[in-house]
Amino acid sequence: MRTNEHGQPIGDEVPGWTPRPPVEPVMLTGRTCRVEPLGEGNLDAVYDAVCVQSPPETWTYITGGPYEDRNGFAGHVAGLHALAACVPLAILAAEGQAAEGQAADAQGLGIACYLRIDPANGSAEVGGIVMSAALQRTTAATESMYLMMRHIFEDLGYRRYEWKCDSLNEPSRRAAVRYGFTYEGRFRNALVYKGRNRDTDWFSVTDDEWRRLRPAYDAWLDPANFDDAGQQRRSLGLATL
Repeated sequence: MRTNEHGQPIGDEVPGWTPRPPVEPVMLTGRTCRVEPLGEGNLDAVYDAVCVQSPPETWTYITGGPYEDRNGFAGHVAGLHALAACVPLAILAAEGQAAEGQAADAQGLGIACYLRIDPANGSAEVGGIVMSAALQRTTAATESMYLMMRHIFEDLGYRRYEWKCDSLNEPSRRAAVRYGFTYEGRFRNALVYKGRNRDTDWFSVTDDEWRRLRPAYDAWLDPANFDDAGQQRRSLGLATL
């Protein structure tokens, strides 16, 4: 343990640390999905996926929704764009790759945002996640989260990546663990939304942990890990790393 000149314990040095680049809207392309800025070019496709083709319980643990029309959903998206330190992204099926940075027609699958972006300390959160019925429990669901995490750690050099959810949202809690996040604790009475209390559970991945997780993700996402029916041959198993 390091100590200062007064004999007090202090944290490890972070040699050469400088603030990280800001997190900007970005396109990230994988084998089964792509992630791109959420806007007019893909709004209809995402609305159809998360509102028309998904049950209302998709929105139970989201601050807004469910939405019965496009205008309501467009207002939700506008609210995301208005948030400080928030980068809203659309999750789309891999087909219909965009050309020259422009959005192309593709099946909408969901929404995810970079939140609480703190370049000075190299920390960001993934949140505002709305996975459509077509995205839940699919390879694309995992790959979209992998693409976003890889961008934070490898392209931008951040040190910490957070996941937070309503403590009663058991599917989200399980997903965080499956994706390799470590549970850090529960913030009681953290929020009031939709007229009810939310205790918030916090999870995180650090840059050191990402170095162990990346090879496991790559092995799981390898096409050889899936049979002809698209079923995984071995599970992701990040929680055991």
